[in-house]
Amino acid sequence: MGESELINREVVLIYLDGARDALRVAQYNLDGDFYGAAVNRAYYAFFYAATALLLTLDITRSKHSGVMAAFRQHFVKPGTFPVQDSRNYGEAFELRNITDYEMLGKADKTQAHTVVENARRFVKHCETYLTTRGYL
Repeated sequence: MGESELINREVVLIYLDGARDALRVAQYNLDGDFYGAAVNRAYYAFFYAATALLLTLDITRSKHSGVMAAFRQHFVKPGTFPVQDSRNYGEAFELRNITDYEMLGKADKTQAHTVVENARRFVKHCETYLTTRGYL
């Protein structure tokens, strides 16, 4: 493995660790009834994990919507990841935007729980993918 491959592998793992940390904080916020904060951190678990996947293909994007679009193009469209992961990621993105940027927008317990659980499944799918590719 060359130096650039080792650096890329390290960055992939940093993003995956970020996804795992975001999940832990999402659960903490969910348990504390901070539903908007739980949605925010669960969304970032999706975002960081998807970024890690894209880095395995040497793809980077500067915008959140670009990461989601590239994930869909390179992982969902070819069938590597299920369409449901794409839907869940999109729903987390939308709810995060509402809870973060619209002062009257709130997430309830059910919505927050769903987003956190969906993010947990997505990160697991990413871990499986990264394991099969030798990153974990």
